[in-house]
Amino acid sequence: MDHFQLRNGAMYAEDVPLSRIAEEVGTPVYVYSRATLERHAQVFREGLSGVKNPHIAFAVKSNPNIVVLKVLQKQGYGADVVSGGELTRALAAGMAPETIVFSGVGKTHAELLQGLEAGIGQFNIESEEEGYELAMVARRHGFVANCALRVNPDVDARTHEKISTGKRENKFGVPLDRTAAIFAALSEEEGLNLRGVAVHIGSQLSSLEPLETAFEKLGALIAELRAAGHTITHADLGGGLGVPYKADDVMPSPAEYGAMVARVTAGWDVQLSFEPGRVIAGNAGILLTRVVRTKRSGNGPPFVIVDAAMNDLARPAMYGAWHDFMAVEPTGERITSHVVGPICETGDTFAMDREIDSLAPGDLAVFRTAGAYGATMASGYNSRGFVPEVLVDGDKFAVVAERIPPETMIEAEKVPDWLA
Repeated sequence: MDHFQLRNGAMYAEDVPLSRIAEEVGTPVYVYSRATLERHAQVFREGLSGVKNPHIAFAVKSNPNIVVLKVLQKQGYGADVVSGGELTRALAAGMAPETIVFSGVGKTHAELLQGLEAGIGQFNIESEEEGYELAMVARRHGFVANCALRVNPDVDARTHEKISTGKRENKFGVPLDRTAAIFAALSEEEGLNLRGVAVHIGSQLSSLEPLETAFEKLGALIAELRAAGHTITHADLGGGLGVPYKADDVMPSPAEYGAMVARVTAGWDVQLSFEPGRVIAGNAGILLTRVVRTKRSGNGPPFVIVDAAMNDLARPAMYGAWHDFMAVEPTGERITSHVVGPICETGDTFAMDREIDSLAPGDLAVFRTAGAYGATMASGYNSRGFVPEVLVDGDKFAVVAERIPPETMIEAEKVPDWLA
């Protein structure tokens, strides 16, 4: 359930009509619902009721807006970060350092030191080489880094190839057949408290089966490491639960996921960590847009051209992803059309041959399920600037990220004296 609903023929975000936001802020604009974020955070935690004292770290990459992070911090969530910038955001949102997990395959020397100085809860080490560098940085500056070794279990998540992270050919983690040896080597390094293992096989999973397979492999690894004399107190199970982008999509619920986790991890005797992102933020946001004009090309369906583009919402162009598209004030009339943006690329296409609400120039529409991997993946392509973000809370709303116009972008560019 989300809080974007029709009332008397018009769509609202909680108790705010979307038309009001469009009038006051302009379009395109991302709109988030605080009530939906909070509800999803609570439902995910309730789904883990069979797990003792779970640690939940929101995947900041899915939506790094500092206000979104603050809403989740108030729900008791920590942060899963993959860059120094995301770490800075999590801390600025009030998330306690000890609740932050630092993942990612390319942590730089500076980012490792940043995490150590901040006192974060855990580094997820992605390679043997990273482990040695982290140990060196920690020793040099007088720290001990709490760590887990990320395992690549060679499990196909059966999701889009660009968001699959658990197969042998993917860049993430260390090979399962080398994990014991790498763990043994790194556990000898001063500066590291190598206390556990981690796994994350991908995003937008529509089945629990791949996750269960990966977790079973992780459980066997924990037993192997303990048999070799290592102390294992923590296990990070990552994230990846999918969300319904279409009305008829059926995805595993947090309760079903939690029941599977409780069953598979029974007897592990570890602190379990989770890194949900999309399942918390996805349906908590929409992209509000306005129709620029419609046009025909040949005998095919008409093109509905909107003022949002692939630089604002990249998922359709990047992944061929589906986002439900609907009028803010539907008339009941339906048409078959192509929905496209104004970018000078054929890839700037949101839908082809899609049955949609009938729309005319000036009408408002929304792309649904845009709260995750939406604004965070935006760019300034075609010098269009960056889309603003709004948070709705009951009958009030606030701009929580200003629109960045082309003029502001130009101010960051400098002409050297010898060219001026």
